[in-house]
Amino acid sequence: MLNSLKTASYLHWIDWSVIGFVLLLTFIAAFYGNFRRKQTPSSKITPLDYLLMGRQLTLPLFVATLVATWYGGILGISEITFNYGIYNFVTQGIFWYAAYLIFAFFVADKIARYKSMTLPDLTSQLFGPKSAKVAAFFTLFNMLPVAYILSLGMFLHMVFGISILIGMILGMLFTCLYTAWGGFRAVVFSDLIQFFVMCSAVLLVALFSVQHFGGIGFLKAHLPATHFTITGGNSWLNTLIWGFIALSTLIDPSFYQRCFAAKSPQVVKKGILISTFIWFCFDICTTTGALYARALLPHAQPGQAYFFYSIQLLPIGLKGFFVAGILAIILSTLNSYLFIASNTLSFDLLRTRFTNVVFSNRIAVFAAGTVSIILAQLFHGSFKEIWLILGSYFSACLLVPILMGYLYPGRISDRLFVCSSLTSALVMTLWHILPKPEVWETLDPFYMGILTSICILLIGRSKYEKVTSRIIDR
Repeated sequence: MLNSLKTASYLHWIDWSVIGFVLLLTFIAAFYGNFRRKQTPSSKITPLDYLLMGRQLTLPLFVATLVATWYGGILGISEITFNYGIYNFVTQGIFWYAAYLIFAFFVADKIARYKSMTLPDLTSQLFGPKSAKVAAFFTLFNMLPVAYILSLGMFLHMVFGISILIGMILGMLFTCLYTAWGGFRAVVFSDLIQFFVMCSAVLLVALFSVQHFGGIGFLKAHLPATHFTITGGNSWLNTLIWGFIALSTLIDPSFYQRCFAAKSPQVVKKGILISTFIWFCFDICTTTGALYARALLPHAQPGQAYFFYSIQLLPIGLKGFFVAGILAIILSTLNSYLFIASNTLSFDLLRTRFTNVVFSNRIAVFAAGTVSIILAQLFHGSFKEIWLILGSYFSACLLVPILMGYLYPGRISDRLFVCSSLTSALVMTLWHILPKPEVWETLDPFYMGILTSICILLIGRSKYEKVTSRIIDR
Protein backbone atom coordinates (compact mmCIF):
# COMPACT_ATOMS: atom_id res chain seq x y z
CA MET A 1 0.00 0.00 0.00
CA LEU A 2 1.25 3.48 -0.82
CA ASN A 3 -0.48 5.29 2.03
CA SER A 4 1.74 8.19 3.15
CA LEU A 5 4.83 7.20 1.14
CA LYS A 6 5.80 9.63 -1.57
CA THR A 7 4.38 8.68 -4.94
CA ALA A 8 7.41 9.62 -7.05
CA SER A 9 9.18 6.31 -6.45
CA TYR A 10 6.12 4.39 -7.71
CA LEU A 11 5.88 6.14 -11.06
CA HIS A 12 7.51 4.62 -14.14
CA TRP A 13 9.40 6.76 -16.64
CA ILE A 14 6.38 6.36 -18.92
CA ASP A 15 4.22 7.96 -16.23
CA TRP A 16 6.63 10.88 -15.92
CA SER A 17 6.60 11.28 -19.68
CA VAL A 18 2.81 11.49 -19.67
CA ILE A 19 2.84 14.07 -16.87
CA GLY A 20 5.48 16.13 -18.67
CA PHE A 21 3.54 15.96 -21.93
CA VAL A 22 0.34 17.22 -20.28
CA LEU A 23 2.20 20.10 -18.62
CA LEU A 24 3.83 20.96 -21.95
CA LEU A 25 0.44 21.01 -23.67
CA THR A 26 -0.89 23.29 -20.93
CA PHE A 27 1.96 25.76 -21.47
CA ILE A 28 1.52 25.63 -25.23
CA ALA A 29 -2.21 26.29 -24.85
CA ALA A 30 -1.60 29.27 -22.57
CA PHE A 31 1.01 30.64 -24.98
CA TYR A 32 -1.29 30.08 -27.95
CA GLY A 33 -4.06 32.03 -26.24
CA ASN A 34 -1.74 35.00 -25.76
CA PHE A 35 -0.45 34.62 -29.34
CA ARG A 36 -4.02 34.84 -30.65
CA ARG A 37 -4.44 38.17 -28.86
CA LYS A 38 -1.30 39.58 -30.47
CA GLN A 39 -2.74 38.94 -33.90
CA THR A 40 -5.44 41.57 -33.28
CA PRO A 41 -5.03 45.00 -34.94
CA SER A 42 -3.76 46.66 -31.76
CA SER A 43 -0.69 45.10 -30.17
CA LYS A 44 -1.29 46.93 -26.88
CA ILE A 45 -3.26 44.82 -24.44
CA THR A 46 -6.36 46.53 -23.06
CA PRO A 47 -8.09 45.91 -19.71
CA LEU A 48 -11.10 44.45 -21.56
CA ASP A 49 -8.91 41.97 -23.41
CA TYR A 50 -6.79 41.09 -20.38
CA LEU A 51 -9.74 40.65 -18.01
CA LEU A 52 -12.44 39.25 -20.34
CA MET A 53 -10.76 38.14 -23.58
CA GLY A 54 -12.45 40.99 -25.42
CA ARG A 55 -15.88 39.37 -24.80
CA GLN A 56 -15.15 36.77 -27.51
CA LEU A 57 -15.58 33.56 -25.50
CA THR A 58 -17.16 30.89 -27.75
CA LEU A 59 -19.39 27.99 -26.64
CA PRO A 60 -16.67 25.25 -26.58
CA LEU A 61 -14.26 27.47 -24.67
CA PHE A 62 -17.05 28.64 -22.34
CA VAL A 63 -17.93 25.04 -21.43
CA ALA A 64 -14.32 23.92 -21.02
CA THR A 65 -13.25 26.79 -18.78
CA LEU A 66 -16.46 26.78 -16.70
CA VAL A 67 -16.32 23.03 -16.03
CA ALA A 68 -12.59 23.03 -15.33
CA THR A 69 -12.82 25.95 -12.91
CA TRP A 70 -15.37 24.23 -10.69
CA TYR A 71 -13.37 21.25 -9.41
CA GLY A 72 -10.08 22.43 -7.95
CA GLY A 73 -11.04 21.05 -4.54
CA ILE A 74 -10.86 17.42 -5.67
CA LEU A 75 -8.97 16.42 -2.51
CA GLY A 76 -11.64 18.14 -0.42
CA ILE A 77 -14.36 16.26 -2.31
CA SER A 78 -12.46 13.06 -1.59
CA GLU A 79 -12.28 13.99 2.08
CA ILE A 80 -16.03 14.56 2.37
CA THR A 81 -16.88 11.33 0.51
CA PHE A 82 -14.39 9.35 2.60
CA ASN A 83 -15.99 10.56 5.82
CA TYR A 84 -19.67 10.79 4.86
CA GLY A 85 -20.30 8.83 1.64
CA ILE A 86 -22.97 9.94 -0.84
CA TYR A 87 -23.60 12.96 1.40
CA ASN A 88 -20.90 14.45 -0.84
CA PHE A 89 -22.96 13.88 -4.00
CA VAL A 90 -25.95 15.57 -2.37
CA THR A 91 -24.15 18.58 -0.88
CA GLN A 92 -21.52 19.10 -3.59
CA GLY A 93 -23.63 17.89 -6.51
CA ILE A 94 -27.44 17.94 -6.45
CA PHE A 95 -27.75 21.27 -4.64
CA TRP A 96 -25.39 22.85 -7.14
CA TYR A 97 -27.15 21.45 -10.23
CA ALA A 98 -30.34 23.19 -9.11
CA ALA A 99 -28.41 26.45 -8.69
CA TYR A 100 -26.83 26.10 -12.17
CA LEU A 101 -30.24 25.71 -13.79
CA ILE A 102 -31.66 28.69 -11.90
CA PHE A 103 -28.71 30.75 -13.12
CA ALA A 104 -29.18 29.63 -16.73
CA PHE A 105 -32.92 30.36 -16.90
CA PHE A 106 -33.39 33.32 -14.55
CA VAL A 107 -30.10 35.16 -14.10
CA ALA A 108 -28.15 34.89 -17.37
CA ASP A 109 -30.51 37.14 -19.34
CA LYS A 110 -30.60 39.76 -16.60
CA ILE A 111 -26.84 40.24 -16.35
CA ALA A 112 -26.55 40.33 -20.15
CA ARG A 113 -28.19 43.76 -20.05
CA TYR A 114 -25.15 45.20 -18.30
CA LYS A 115 -21.75 45.52 -19.96
CA SER A 116 -19.93 44.95 -16.69
CA MET A 117 -16.35 43.81 -16.20
CA THR A 118 -16.67 42.15 -12.78
CA LEU A 119 -19.33 41.27 -10.20
CA PRO A 120 -18.56 44.37 -8.07
CA ASP A 121 -18.74 46.46 -11.26
CA LEU A 122 -22.24 45.05 -11.86
CA THR A 123 -23.12 45.77 -8.22
CA SER A 124 -22.11 49.39 -8.75
CA GLN A 125 -24.53 49.67 -11.67
CA LEU A 126 -27.35 48.04 -9.71
CA PHE A 127 -26.95 49.82 -6.37
CA GLY A 128 -24.10 52.35 -6.24
CA PRO A 129 -20.36 52.85 -5.60
CA LYS A 130 -20.38 52.03 -1.89
CA SER A 131 -22.15 48.75 -2.56
CA ALA A 132 -19.51 47.94 -5.15
CA LYS A 133 -16.74 48.36 -2.58
CA VAL A 134 -18.52 46.12 -0.07
CA ALA A 135 -19.19 43.50 -2.75
CA ALA A 136 -15.53 43.69 -3.81
CA PHE A 137 -14.38 43.06 -0.24
CA PHE A 138 -16.53 39.94 0.16
CA THR A 139 -15.65 38.77 -3.35
CA LEU A 140 -11.93 39.06 -2.62
CA PHE A 141 -12.39 37.19 0.66
CA ASN A 142 -14.35 34.41 -1.07
CA MET A 143 -12.18 34.11 -4.20
CA LEU A 144 -8.84 33.83 -2.46
CA PRO A 145 -7.88 30.29 -3.55
CA VAL A 146 -7.12 29.02 -0.06
CA ALA A 147 -8.47 25.49 -0.54
CA TYR A 148 -6.86 25.15 -3.97
CA ILE A 149 -3.40 26.30 -2.94
CA LEU A 150 -3.70 23.87 -0.05
CA SER A 151 -4.73 21.13 -2.52
CA LEU A 152 -1.70 21.86 -4.68
CA GLY A 153 0.58 21.78 -1.64
CA MET A 154 -0.87 18.43 -0.59
CA PHE A 155 -0.52 17.13 -4.15
CA LEU A 156 3.17 17.99 -4.32
CA HIS A 157 3.63 16.52 -0.85
CA MET A 158 2.03 13.24 -1.94
CA VAL A 159 4.05 13.03 -5.15
CA PHE A 160 7.48 14.24 -4.03
CA GLY A 161 7.37 14.04 -0.23
CA ILE A 162 8.14 17.73 0.28
CA SER A 163 6.37 19.66 3.04
CA ILE A 164 2.89 20.97 2.29
CA LEU A 165 4.00 24.57 2.96
CA ILE A 166 6.91 24.34 0.50
CA GLY A 167 4.56 22.70 -1.99
CA MET A 168 2.08 25.57 -1.64
CA ILE A 169 4.81 28.17 -2.19
CA LEU A 170 6.26 26.45 -5.26
CA GLY A 171 2.83 25.73 -6.72
CA MET A 172 1.68 29.29 -6.13
CA LEU A 173 4.73 30.77 -7.90
CA PHE A 174 4.33 28.42 -10.86
CA THR A 175 0.63 29.19 -11.30
CA CYS A 176 1.02 32.93 -10.76
CA LEU A 177 3.65 33.21 -13.47
CA TYR A 178 1.57 32.00 -16.40
CA THR A 179 -1.69 33.46 -15.04
CA ALA A 180 -0.24 36.95 -14.58
CA TRP A 181 1.52 36.82 -17.95
CA GLY A 182 -1.38 35.82 -20.18
CA GLY A 183 -4.45 37.03 -18.27
CA PHE A 184 -7.87 35.53 -18.96
CA ARG A 185 -6.78 34.16 -22.34
CA ALA A 186 -4.06 32.08 -20.71
CA VAL A 187 -6.57 30.83 -18.13
CA VAL A 188 -9.15 29.84 -20.76
CA PHE A 189 -6.83 28.07 -23.19
CA SER A 190 -4.97 26.21 -20.44
CA ASP A 191 -8.37 25.19 -19.02
CA LEU A 192 -9.20 23.64 -22.40
CA ILE A 193 -6.38 21.10 -22.05
CA GLN A 194 -7.02 20.57 -18.36
CA PHE A 195 -10.73 19.96 -19.03
CA PHE A 196 -10.08 16.93 -21.26
CA VAL A 197 -7.38 15.49 -18.99
CA MET A 198 -9.31 15.82 -15.73
CA CYS A 199 -12.54 14.34 -17.11
CA SER A 200 -10.72 11.38 -18.64
CA ALA A 201 -8.70 10.73 -15.47
CA VAL A 202 -11.66 10.43 -13.06
CA LEU A 203 -13.61 8.35 -15.58
CA LEU A 204 -10.72 5.85 -15.80
CA VAL A 205 -10.64 5.43 -12.01
CA ALA A 206 -14.39 4.78 -11.82
CA LEU A 207 -14.31 2.23 -14.67
CA PHE A 208 -11.26 0.36 -13.36
CA SER A 209 -12.79 0.26 -9.84
CA VAL A 210 -16.01 -1.38 -10.99
CA GLN A 211 -14.10 -3.79 -13.24
CA HIS A 212 -11.70 -4.90 -10.50
CA PHE A 213 -13.92 -5.03 -7.41
CA GLY A 214 -17.53 -5.15 -8.56
CA GLY A 215 -20.36 -2.69 -8.18
CA ILE A 216 -22.68 -1.45 -5.44
CA GLY A 217 -22.72 -4.81 -3.66
CA PHE A 218 -18.99 -4.60 -2.93
CA LEU A 219 -19.30 -1.05 -1.61
CA LYS A 220 -22.24 -1.85 0.68
CA ALA A 221 -20.32 -4.78 2.11
CA HIS A 222 -17.26 -2.68 2.94
CA LEU A 223 -18.68 0.71 3.92
CA PRO A 224 -20.69 1.98 6.92
CA ALA A 225 -24.45 2.09 6.35
CA THR A 226 -24.45 5.87 6.93
CA HIS A 227 -22.34 6.29 3.78
CA PHE A 228 -25.48 5.53 1.76
CA THR A 229 -27.78 7.99 3.53
CA ILE A 230 -28.50 11.52 2.35
CA THR A 231 -27.12 13.20 5.47
CA GLY A 232 -24.19 10.83 6.00
CA GLY A 233 -24.75 11.00 9.73
CA ASN A 234 -24.85 14.80 9.77
CA SER A 235 -27.84 16.85 10.95
CA TRP A 236 -30.38 18.11 8.42
CA LEU A 237 -29.45 21.71 9.28
CA ASN A 238 -25.82 20.95 8.49
CA THR A 239 -26.87 19.32 5.24
CA LEU A 240 -29.24 22.07 4.13
CA ILE A 241 -26.67 24.79 4.68
CA TRP A 242 -24.84 23.43 1.63
CA GLY A 243 -28.00 24.09 -0.36
CA PHE A 244 -27.85 27.76 0.57
CA ILE A 245 -24.13 27.88 -0.14
CA ALA A 246 -24.83 26.33 -3.56
CA LEU A 247 -27.11 29.29 -4.26
CA SER A 248 -23.95 31.40 -4.13
CA THR A 249 -23.61 30.22 -7.75
CA LEU A 250 -26.18 32.91 -8.54
CA ILE A 251 -23.56 35.49 -7.55
CA ASP A 252 -20.41 33.46 -8.16
CA PRO A 253 -17.65 35.68 -9.63
CA SER A 254 -16.22 32.91 -11.83
CA PHE A 255 -19.67 32.36 -13.38
CA TYR A 256 -20.10 36.08 -13.92
CA GLN A 257 -16.62 36.48 -15.39
CA ARG A 258 -17.35 33.87 -18.05
CA CYS A 259 -20.81 35.31 -18.71
CA PHE A 260 -19.33 38.78 -19.17
CA ALA A 261 -16.71 37.30 -21.51
CA ALA A 262 -19.15 35.24 -23.63
CA LYS A 263 -20.00 36.30 -27.18
CA SER A 264 -23.75 36.25 -26.51
CA PRO A 265 -26.43 35.36 -23.93
CA GLN A 266 -27.20 32.24 -26.01
CA VAL A 267 -23.65 31.00 -25.44
CA VAL A 268 -24.13 31.48 -21.70
CA LYS A 269 -27.42 29.56 -21.45
CA LYS A 270 -26.37 26.67 -23.69
CA GLY A 271 -22.96 26.54 -22.05
CA ILE A 272 -24.35 26.23 -18.52
CA LEU A 273 -26.79 23.47 -19.53
CA ILE A 274 -24.01 21.46 -21.22
CA SER A 275 -21.69 22.08 -18.28
CA THR A 276 -24.31 20.87 -15.78
CA PHE A 277 -24.55 17.52 -17.56
CA ILE A 278 -20.76 17.18 -17.56
CA TRP A 279 -20.61 18.10 -13.86
CA PHE A 280 -23.21 15.42 -13.11
CA CYS A 281 -21.11 12.76 -14.83
CA PHE A 282 -17.93 14.04 -13.22
CA ASP A 283 -19.46 13.93 -9.73
CA ILE A 284 -20.61 10.35 -10.23
CA CYS A 285 -17.05 9.37 -11.15
CA THR A 286 -15.33 11.19 -8.27
CA THR A 287 -17.83 10.02 -5.66
CA THR A 288 -17.58 6.44 -6.91
CA GLY A 289 -13.79 6.48 -6.86
CA ALA A 290 -13.66 8.00 -3.38
CA LEU A 291 -16.10 5.37 -2.04
CA TYR A 292 -13.84 2.60 -3.31
CA ALA A 293 -10.90 4.39 -1.71
CA ARG A 294 -12.72 4.42 1.63
CA ALA A 295 -13.59 0.73 1.29
CA LEU A 296 -10.06 -0.38 0.41
CA LEU A 297 -7.93 2.14 2.34
CA PRO A 298 -10.05 2.76 5.46
CA HIS A 299 -7.08 3.96 7.53
CA ALA A 300 -5.68 6.42 5.01
CA GLN A 301 -5.85 10.18 5.43
CA PRO A 302 -9.33 11.20 4.17
CA GLY A 303 -8.04 13.95 1.89
CA GLN A 304 -5.38 11.69 0.35
CA ALA A 305 -7.13 8.32 0.12
CA TYR A 306 -8.61 8.79 -3.37
CA PHE A 307 -5.25 9.81 -4.78
CA PHE A 308 -3.29 6.91 -3.31
CA TYR A 309 -6.02 4.41 -4.15
CA SER A 310 -6.01 5.47 -7.80
CA ILE A 311 -2.22 5.25 -8.04
CA GLN A 312 -2.40 1.64 -6.82
CA LEU A 313 -5.32 0.77 -9.07
CA LEU A 314 -4.17 2.03 -12.48
CA PRO A 315 -1.48 0.44 -14.69
CA ILE A 316 1.75 2.09 -15.83
CA GLY A 317 1.10 5.03 -18.13
CA LEU A 318 -2.39 5.59 -16.78
CA LYS A 319 -0.90 6.28 -13.35
CA GLY A 320 0.91 9.25 -14.86
CA PHE A 321 -2.22 10.31 -16.73
CA PHE A 322 -4.20 10.25 -13.47
CA VAL A 323 -1.55 12.27 -11.62
CA ALA A 324 -1.63 14.78 -14.48
CA GLY A 325 -5.44 14.79 -14.24
CA ILE A 326 -5.42 15.62 -10.52
CA LEU A 327 -2.87 18.36 -11.19
CA ALA A 328 -5.06 19.69 -14.01
CA ILE A 329 -8.13 19.74 -11.73
CA ILE A 330 -6.28 21.78 -9.11
CA LEU A 331 -4.52 24.16 -11.49
CA SER A 332 -7.64 24.91 -13.55
CA THR A 333 -9.43 26.26 -10.49
CA LEU A 334 -6.39 27.78 -8.83
CA ASN A 335 -5.50 29.94 -11.81
CA SER A 336 -9.10 31.14 -12.23
CA TYR A 337 -9.51 32.03 -8.57
CA LEU A 338 -6.13 33.75 -8.45
CA PHE A 339 -7.06 35.78 -11.50
CA ILE A 340 -10.48 36.81 -10.19
CA ALA A 341 -9.06 37.69 -6.78
CA SER A 342 -6.41 39.84 -8.46
CA ASN A 343 -9.08 41.49 -10.66
CA THR A 344 -11.07 42.34 -7.55
CA LEU A 345 -8.05 43.79 -5.78
CA SER A 346 -6.61 45.82 -8.66
CA PHE A 347 -9.70 46.69 -10.73
CA ASP A 348 -12.48 46.97 -8.16
CA LEU A 349 -10.72 48.09 -4.98
CA LEU A 350 -7.57 49.94 -6.09
CA ARG A 351 -8.39 51.07 -9.64
CA THR A 352 -8.15 54.77 -8.83
CA ARG A 353 -4.66 54.34 -7.36
CA PHE A 354 -3.07 52.74 -10.41
CA THR A 355 -3.10 54.05 -13.96
CA ASN A 356 -2.01 50.75 -15.51
CA VAL A 357 -4.73 48.22 -14.67
CA VAL A 358 -2.97 45.33 -16.42
CA PHE A 359 0.33 45.84 -14.59
CA SER A 360 -1.34 46.27 -11.19
CA ASN A 361 -3.39 43.13 -11.86
CA ARG A 362 -0.24 41.12 -12.49
CA ILE A 363 1.21 42.26 -9.18
CA ALA A 364 -2.09 41.50 -7.45
CA VAL A 365 -1.97 37.87 -8.67
CA PHE A 366 1.13 37.24 -6.54
CA ALA A 367 -0.38 39.16 -3.60
CA ALA A 368 -3.53 37.00 -3.70
CA GLY A 369 -1.42 33.84 -3.79
CA THR A 370 0.64 34.93 -0.78
CA VAL A 371 -2.41 35.79 1.35
CA SER A 372 -4.01 32.44 0.41
CA ILE A 373 -0.99 30.53 1.72
CA ILE A 374 -1.18 32.41 5.03
CA LEU A 375 -4.91 31.67 5.39
CA ALA A 376 -4.38 27.99 4.51
CA GLN A 377 -2.04 27.78 7.48
CA LEU A 378 -4.56 29.46 9.77
CA PHE A 379 -7.33 27.02 8.77
CA HIS A 380 -5.09 24.07 9.69
CA GLY A 381 -5.71 22.34 6.38
CA SER A 382 -9.45 21.59 6.75
CA PHE A 383 -11.19 21.80 3.37
CA LYS A 384 -14.67 21.63 4.86
CA GLU A 385 -13.93 24.45 7.29
CA ILE A 386 -12.44 26.63 4.54
CA TRP A 387 -15.42 26.18 2.21
CA LEU A 388 -18.02 26.61 4.94
CA ILE A 389 -16.57 29.78 6.44
CA LEU A 390 -15.58 31.58 3.24
CA GLY A 391 -18.68 30.44 1.35
CA SER A 392 -21.04 31.24 4.23
CA TYR A 393 -19.97 34.87 4.60
CA PHE A 394 -20.04 35.51 0.87
CA SER A 395 -23.47 33.93 0.38
CA ALA A 396 -25.17 35.32 3.48
CA CYS A 397 -23.96 38.88 2.94
CA LEU A 398 -24.40 39.28 -0.83
CA LEU A 399 -26.88 36.72 -2.15
CA VAL A 400 -30.17 38.25 -0.95
CA PRO A 401 -29.44 41.93 -1.77
CA ILE A 402 -28.15 41.16 -5.28
CA LEU A 403 -31.10 38.90 -6.10
CA MET A 404 -33.51 41.52 -4.77
CA GLY A 405 -31.74 44.01 -6.99
CA TYR A 406 -32.69 41.86 -9.98
CA LEU A 407 -36.29 41.43 -8.81
CA TYR A 408 -36.86 45.03 -7.70
CA PRO A 409 -34.58 47.30 -9.76
CA GLY A 410 -33.96 50.67 -8.14
CA ARG A 411 -35.67 49.78 -4.85
CA ILE A 412 -32.53 48.76 -2.93
CA SER A 413 -30.49 51.88 -2.24
CA ASP A 414 -26.72 52.04 -2.04
CA ARG A 415 -26.89 52.67 1.70
CA LEU A 416 -29.38 49.83 2.32
CA PHE A 417 -27.18 47.34 0.46
CA VAL A 418 -24.16 48.31 2.55
CA CYS A 419 -26.16 48.17 5.79
CA SER A 420 -27.58 44.74 4.97
CA SER A 421 -24.24 43.19 3.99
CA LEU A 422 -22.14 44.55 6.86
CA THR A 423 -24.78 43.87 9.52
CA SER A 424 -25.11 40.28 8.30
CA ALA A 425 -21.34 39.81 8.57
CA LEU A 426 -21.33 41.30 12.07
CA VAL A 427 -24.20 39.08 13.27
CA MET A 428 -22.52 35.96 11.84
CA THR A 429 -19.24 36.80 13.57
CA LEU A 430 -20.90 37.48 16.92
CA TRP A 431 -22.96 34.31 16.66
CA HIS A 432 -19.79 32.37 15.99
CA ILE A 433 -17.75 33.70 18.92
CA LEU A 434 -20.29 34.48 21.67
CA PRO A 435 -21.55 31.80 24.07
CA LYS A 436 -25.06 30.49 23.34
CA PRO A 437 -27.62 28.22 24.99
CA GLU A 438 -26.94 24.59 24.14
CA VAL A 439 -30.15 24.31 22.14
CA TRP A 440 -28.82 26.96 19.70
CA GLU A 441 -25.35 25.45 19.28
CA THR A 442 -26.30 23.49 16.15
CA LEU A 443 -27.63 26.58 14.37
CA ASP A 444 -24.91 27.66 11.97
CA PRO A 445 -23.97 31.39 11.83
CA PHE A 446 -24.92 31.34 8.15
CA TYR A 447 -28.63 31.10 9.01
CA MET A 448 -28.38 34.12 11.30
CA GLY A 449 -26.59 36.08 8.58
CA ILE A 450 -29.10 35.31 5.85
CA LEU A 451 -32.04 36.02 8.20
CA THR A 452 -30.50 39.37 9.15
CA SER A 453 -30.04 40.28 5.50
CA ILE A 454 -33.65 39.43 4.61
CA CYS A 455 -35.09 41.39 7.56
CA ILE A 456 -33.06 44.54 6.88
CA LEU A 457 -33.86 44.51 3.17
CA LEU A 458 -37.58 43.92 3.68
CA ILE A 459 -37.83 46.69 6.27
CA GLY A 460 -35.78 49.05 4.09
CA ARG A 461 -37.81 48.25 0.97
CA SER A 462 -41.06 48.78 2.90
CA LYS A 463 -39.92 52.25 3.96
CA TYR A 464 -38.92 52.99 0.36
CA GLU A 465 -42.40 52.10 -0.90
CA LYS A 466 -44.06 54.27 1.77
CA VAL A 467 -41.93 57.27 0.83
CA THR A 468 -42.60 56.68 -2.87
CA SER A 469 -46.36 56.46 -2.34
CA ARG A 470 -46.33 59.75 -0.39
CA ILE A 471 -44.50 61.49 -3.24
CA ILE A 472 -47.01 60.14 -5.75
CA ASP A 473 -49.95 61.23 -3.60
CA ARG A 474 -48.58 64.77 -3.48
